Amino acid sequence: MFVVVRRAVVLVLSSMLLFGAGSANVAGAAESQMAWAFHVTIAPKWLDPGDTESAITPFMVLYALHDALVKPMPAGQTTPSLAESWTGSPDWKTYDFVLRPARFHNGDPVTAEDVKFSYERYKGGGAKLFREKVMKESWADFMTFYGTTATGAGWIVPKKYVEKVGDEAFSKAPIGAGPYRFVSLTPGVQMVLEAFDGYWRKPPAVKRIVFKSVPDETTRAAALKRGEVDIAYFLNGPVADEVRRTPGLKLSAQRTNAVFFLDFVDQWDPKSPWHDRRVRLAASLAIDRKAINEAESLGFSGLTGNIVPRHMEFALPLEPHPYDPKRAKQLLIEAGYPNGFDGGDISPNPPYFTMAEAVATNLGAVGIRVRLRTMERAAWLSAWREKKLHGVVLGAIGAGGNAATRIEAVATKGGIYAYGVVPEVEDLFQRQARELDRKKREELLHQIQKILHDRVVFAPIWENGFIRGVGPRVAESALELVRAFPYSAPMEDVQLKP
Repeated sequence: MFVVVRRAVVLVLSSMLLFGAGSANVAGAAESQMAWAFHVTIAPKWLDPGDTESAITPFMVLYALHDALVKPMPAGQTTPSLAESWTGSPDWKTYDFVLRPARFHNGDPVTAEDVKFSYERYKGGGAKLFREKVMKESWADFMTFYGTTATGAGWIVPKKYVEKVGDEAFSKAPIGAGPYRFVSLTPGVQMVLEAFDGYWRKPPAVKRIVFKSVPDETTRAAALKRGEVDIAYFLNGPVADEVRRTPGLKLSAQRTNAVFFLDFVDQWDPKSPWHDRRVRLAASLAIDRKAINEAESLGFSGLTGNIVPRHMEFALPLEPHPYDPKRAKQLLIEAGYPNGFDGGDISPNPPYFTMAEAVATNLGAVGIRVRLRTMERAAWLSAWREKKLHGVVLGAIGAGGNAATRIEAVATKGGIYAYGVVPEVEDLFQRQARELDRKKREELLHQIQKILHDRVVFAPIWENGFIRGVGPRVAESALELVRAFPYSAPMEDVQLKP
């Protein structure tokens, strides 16, 4: 596969004219400030697209600071952005992108060199797959991996600036091509961004935005009620219900790309109880998904038996295992654990700690004893990625894409979160990656999903119904503009009431 990025001379000239005209819009931008309460601590690594995990969390920052050649937008999953158009050859070996006139926050134009540099320095989710396939073979899924939130490979950084300051300094003071420019980051407290009125799509309506780290849920809700923030991410159960009943506040829930599941990371060790399929099936049967859904997400989540959400391309609809603690206990007896066993830690995706507590209670009721281990979000993602977690992981993958991008992250040799691989799954995955016929690819991907389900490699729980609270000053939250995206985007579309 060969990727070409070009810019016609007329586009360069247009870029200069556009940037010159951008300053005229400064006076028109609203002199206003809008604040978000994040449910996690902002990690400096999320300010650099080059290290983006196969997770959705970094994109709540990337959509503000940076821009991609192609990205999910209200118009669709792969919408032209910094690339005004692109063409692919019939054999999927060559992609030709035409850059639109655009500039970075320091005034430098976005060039083909920046695009090439950004791809070559990318080391996040899917990086191994890119190295294996790009310029080596046909790959029908290139645009799905490159142009969606499946990876951050298509998000562009300024080559000259990064080379001048270095990667570490760039993550502390990034320059992007997005609708907002970096002002400051107080670790563990907040990040402040200011509107970039030279943004190619349109000047942002809100002049200044503040992202506040508020890991405690009740504190987020209280800040929303007091008007200290305008949008609060991730409200849970009783807290969400209280916000819904508060005059002037609005509850916004959306079924996202995220699927929560138990990842039995020790199943690849023959000496571990989790190596036995009957034990893993017992754990899945022990989970009262319906009750936990009602308690944790007010029923907004969708129960599932697949790690791939139903709305994704090539997804195989699979029903979850039923809640059957009696059968779960019998399976443990058959596996040689009549008195249960010590299942080790349960390490949940932060901050879904109460969900993990509920799952742990269900497991304990059938004899599987696990201990809750909590961590901060960035540290947890790193530990999962570096294969440092043991026992059971309450995992969640919220990145976009299709069934292939989801499977790649957790069930293949190059997967960023894969602790082990079923050889048959790996073979089928490599076959579908080379297959150019859509129907045949779908059949192969369906086979993979069926194998993962039958072998209980994971215990899927639900397609996440992410709950947000919106304050009375907000005219447009941008929370439901990009399909299945849990956060505000596009950020230049957010608006406050006059």
